[in-house]
Amino acid sequence: MKVFTTGQVAKICKVAPRTVSKWFDSGRLKGYRIPGSQDRRIPREYLIKFLKEHGMPLGDLEDEAMAKVLIVAQDQVLTENLKRELPLDRSFKVAVAASGFDAGIQAESFHPDCIIVDFSIGRTEALQICQNLRRNPEFTDVILIALLPDDGSSLSFDRSTINETFKKPFDAALLAERLRTLIGAKKELV
Repeated sequence: MKVFTTGQVAKICKVAPRTVSKWFDSGRLKGYRIPGSQDRRIPREYLIKFLKEHGMPLGDLEDEAMAKVLIVAQDQVLTENLKRELPLDRSFKVAVAASGFDAGIQAESFHPDCIIVDFSIGRTEALQICQNLRRNPEFTDVILIALLPDDGSSLSFDRSTINETFKKPFDAALLAERLRTLIGAKKELV
């Protein structure tokens, strides 16, 4: 469990250390005092919760506190359902790409923890996206999830590049819960 001093919290929040002390003393920012001292310590999860509750930017904490998910799909209904199940206030940040080219650009700038590829964009393009991501050393730890169409055709391909598959239609809440488990195993989500 990572803890911060009031000075460190002040730097993160871009306020004076005295302001952080006032937040702490008033009970708005949770934490504890070191026994036998007046020094305050704020655990990471309490700081993140405080920042979210007050609409403050997470700054440097965002990468470790947020699960970043890139959805590669052209189906608007699908993306809206997934966005609804992966809300920002539950530690999810979602980006959407409509093509393989767009997915590559988004992956480079967004640095997602998970990429969901809808195979309805085209089996060849979807497979190429997965293979290109796996070839790039930056994305070897990224969780890849394939959404396979349930059109009766059997999709036979090398699944070694993909972590998990879901057959459409699927329960978006179930996928969201699975993402919490998979990403939560890699980073501490608050």
